[in-house]
Formats: sequence, C-alpha cells, structure tokens
Amino acid sequence: MTDARTGGQAVIEVDGLCKHYGAVSAVEDVAFTVKAGEIFGVLGPNGAGKTTTIECLLGLRRPDGGRLRVLGLDPQREVGALRRRVGCQLQESALPDRIRVWEALDLFAALAPGRSDWRRLARDWNLTEKAGSSFVSLSGGERQRLFVALALVNDPEVVFLDELTQGLDPAARRTAWDLIRAVRERGTTVVLVTHFMDEAERLCDRVAVLLRGRIVALDTPQRLVEQFGGSTRLSFTCALADISWLAAIPHVRHVTRQSEIVRVEGSGPMLTRVAAELWRRGLSPDDLRVEHDTLEDVYLALTNSKAP
Repeated sequence: MTDARTGGQAVIEVDGLCKHYGAVSAVEDVAFTVKAGEIFGVLGPNGAGKTTTIECLLGLRRPDGGRLRVLGLDPQREVGALRRRVGCQLQESALPDRIRVWEALDLFAALAPGRSDWRRLARDWNLTEKAGSSFVSLSGGERQRLFVALALVNDPEVVFLDELTQGLDPAARRTAWDLIRAVRERGTTVVLVTHFMDEAERLCDRVAVLLRGRIVALDTPQRLVEQFGGSTRLSFTCALADISWLAAIPHVRHVTRQSEIVRVEGSGPMLTRVAAELWRRGLSPDDLRVEHDTLEDVYLALTNSKAP
C-alpha cells in the first residue's frame, strides 16, 4: 500500500484501532500510516494511549477492534515472522541482574545470526567500556543505551523506540539523535514515542499527537506549527512614553509593557514590519529578542485546549 499523503510505501498501517480495559477506552478509532524510511513520532501526555498503540503493533496486546499491518504482516496472527523483522525498546524493560553487557548483546545477536555486529553497536552506543559490567551495576542512562542497542541487533526493517533518551544527559541525547538519523539512513523505519518536543521536532518527519486515546493532530512538525501556532514574539527596551503606534503595525496582535520592557506578539512578517518602524523612528534596541512558536507550544495548545 502507498501512503497517499506522503507518497511513500506504507510499512505500517493502522485503521480504526481500539483497545479497552473494562470501561476505560485506552485507544479509540486510531488510524495512521508510516512510510518506509520515515522517522514517525508518537506524542501525547501520560495515559494518552501511546504505549498501548505500540504494544498492539508489536503483537504484545490484542486490540479490540481495527486493522493493523506491519511490513504487511498481521501482528496477532504472524507475530513470529514479525519479530524477526522488527526491533523494539520499550519503556518498561529489564534484564537479569547478573547478565553482563556483552553477554546480553551476544545472546540477542545469536537469535538473529548474520545480522548486525553487536561489537559495532556497543561502540556506537558507548557501551564498549561497560561490556564486562553486570546489568544491575549500570546507571539509568547506560541501561537505556543498552536497550536501544539490543533493539537494533537484528538489523530491523522497523524499530520502535519508546522514550529513547529518557535518563540520558544532554550530550548523550544529541549523540543518540545522530545515531537514530544514521539508523534511518541505512534504511530502517523508526517509530519514536517521546515526551521531548525538541527531540520530535528535530528528528521526526511526521508526528501524531494522541490525547485520551484519539489522534488530535498528525502532520510534519513544521506544518503543525504553521497550523496551530505561527506566533512570533518580540521583546525590547524602549524608553518612549507613548508606544501606541506599535499596535497599528500590520500583523501585530498584542502589545504589552512592563516598565521599559515592551513585548509585541503577532504573526507573518511582523518582525520585519516592527524592525522597520523602530528604525524609522530612530530606535535600535540592542536587546531585541525574537521567539517563534515551537512544536512544544503547539503540543501544549492542543493538549490543554482539549483537556476535560
């Protein structure tokens, strides 16, 4: 099947997915596709249905309704064939306390002979120096890196990463981002569940925002910002008593002032218009600051505006 919205071959197809736990609806009528070679983000607050959706796609949970296909396979009926072709790093993962890092990597690699070199994965994910360490002795970030390496050891066609960089320090997060881009460049499709909006904005080709089990937005990060955000905010120091002329500039929506700090909010080419008017009036504030809406602003607007 070809995804008409992106023009690529769909490797994941979800249509009308439903999952209930008694009277609680965890996922309700969720539908999306993921194309080959895409980094697809799944966003949403705790309890939104993100992990349940991924577990249904992996055959770990049985959906109550809908049609699912991953690489053309039914996750319920063909789960054995599916697991040979996909990788996953779930939020709740564990290994025996005494197993050593190299033993875990070697064991997982033995289950998928002829696939990725686990020693290269250990180097990529900065685990070489920890190869002889037991699982129980690893820090949270080290465990996280190990689980990602294990998810990639079978050289999967699709990999599911749930909270990829949770517990990693800022430098390790940036390294992880580069490695995920490299994974995609080698042809692996990535499904990324994350709470970090900067991570989704930098990595993902498209994102789906879930709230209370339903998709409330699905598009590229840039288009979501354009559709649901698009605001530009300026702040600068101005000693003039009368700043009413700022409100008359095209595309300016709000002007506020606190002491000598002026804040202007608007959209479109507002920055150019305001800067031109400041220059025309002989004003050139050296503390002019500009902020644009981000995916985080959009996410907060979507989830807060639709909250009960």
